[in-house]
Amino acid sequence: MKKIIAVASFTAVLLVSCTPKASTATAPVAATSTAEQIAQGKTIFENSCGKCHKLPDPTSHNSVQWVGIMNSMAPKAKLTDEQHQWVYDYIVSVKK
Repeated sequence: MKKIIAVASFTAVLLVSCTPKASTATAPVAATSTAEQIAQGKTIFENSCGKCHKLPDPTSHNSVQWVGIMNSMAPKAKLTDEQHQWVYDYIVSVKK
């Protein structure tokens, strides 16, 4: 009986660990920021992102790729949702 419980518990843990995790990160909405907010986004990008690593070239990725990058990096930089949007809007506003 103990073996059955142990196998059932192991199976349950295995199944739970293999299921896709719900994503809480949201994609920024297309350019909703004002020119002033985009300028603030540039400042935040330079100051917050530049603290930890070399700043990437905004033209090195497309807007879809930047969504993933921003969703992973914004929490590390402790950006608010507004700041996240401003930085994203700044990055995608830079033309190639």
